[in-house]
Amino acid sequence: MISGKFAITIHILTLLTKFPNDFLSSEFIAGSMNLNPVLVRKEIANLKAHHVVESKEGKNGGTKLSKAAQNITLKEIFEMTFENIGLGYAKNQPNPDCPVGKKINENLAALYAEMNEKISLQLNDITLEDFSNQF
Repeated sequence: MISGKFAITIHILTLLTKFPNDFLSSEFIAGSMNLNPVLVRKEIANLKAHHVVESKEGKNGGTKLSKAAQNITLKEIFEMTFENIGLGYAKNQPNPDCPVGKKINENLAALYAEMNEKISLQLNDITLEDFSNQF
């Protein structure tokens, strides 16, 4: 399902791109987003698991990029955030005797697969550096 995780993740990474030599605190990052630092730390943990950022604890601690922004595509960020994008299915089981009901989920799955392919192709051509240069 679509959520704000991609927006949060790309906001974090864009900030880190703008301050490449600094370890930014989760409080600083959260202040930029007007968000609770706990939510920021959750996304940072995901980025650490994907080896995109490194963190340091202590008074001057925080997080910074561990890879160059020009070597990270938005497709990679998308895939770190979602398995794939989907708009969901009805909660109830459709009527298998209905000409629409018996095929709706199959056709939605094909539509979602096509959407994901198009999104991936578009995001693969944009680096984090490209995106960050807009700011």
